[in-house]
Amino acid sequence: MTRLSYSAALGAALPALLISTPVLAQPVVPASLSVGSMFMEADWVVKLVMIGLLIASLITWTVAIAKGLELGKEGKRQLALNAKVIGARSLADARKAAPEASDLLDAAALELTLSADALDDPDGIRERIATRFARLEAETGRKLARGIHVLATIGATAPFVGLFGTVWGIMNAFIGIAEMQTTNLAVVAPGIAEALLATGVGLFAAIPAVVIYNHFARQVAEQRALAADRAAAILNIASRDLSRGVAAKDL
Repeated sequence: MTRLSYSAALGAALPALLISTPVLAQPVVPASLSVGSMFMEADWVVKLVMIGLLIASLITWTVAIAKGLELGKEGKRQLALNAKVIGARSLADARKAAPEASDLLDAAALELTLSADALDDPDGIRERIATRFARLEAETGRKLARGIHVLATIGATAPFVGLFGTVWGIMNAFIGIAEMQTTNLAVVAPGIAEALLATGVGLFAAIPAVVIYNHFARQVAEQRALAADRAAAILNIASRDLSRGVAAKDL
C-alpha cells in the first residue's frame, strides 16, 4: 500500500474512531467557595453535623447570657447580705437585719434548740452548726452551677463531632476522585473544603463554650466563698450567743 493510499484510509477511519471512543465527563468546578455554597453542596450527613453544632453554639450563648445575668445579680445580693450579717451582734439581731439569710439562721436556731440540754458543750454545738452550714453551702453551690455543665459537655464533644463530619466528607471526596478518575486539585479542593468546614464549625461551637464555662466556674467558686463567709459570720454570732447563755427560745 502506498503512502498516499494509507493516509487516505486513515483519514476515512478517523471520524468513526473518534465517535466510538468514550470521553470522560469533565467534573464541574464550583464557581464560588463561600461558606454558604460549601454548606449547600455538602453531604447530608455533614449538613446534619454542622446544623447540630450551630444549635449547640446557640445553646452556649443562651446559657451565657441567662447565667451571666443570674450570677451577676446573685453576687450583688450576697455582698449586701453579708454586710448586714457581719454587723449583727446576736442571732436575733441578724434575723432582723437580714431576713434573707433565714436558711442559715434557721439551721443555727434549730441546732441550738435541739442542743438545749447540752449547752455546757459549746464546742460540740459549734461543730454541729458548722456541719449544717456545710450542707447548705453545698446546696447553694449546686443551685448556682445549675445549667453551666451543658457548656462543659459542648466544649468537650463539639470538636469531635466536627471531626466526624470532616472524616465523612473527606471519605466522600475520595470516592468522588475515584469516580471522576482525576486528581486535579481544582476539582478535589471543593469537596475537601466542605469537609473541613465541619471541623471549623465544631471549633466555633467548642471554644466559646470552654471559655464561658471556665468563667462561670470561677464565678460560682466566688459565690460559694461569699456564702461561706456568711456562714462563718453567723457561726460566730451563734458562738457569742452561747457564751452569753442566750436561750434558744429567744432566737
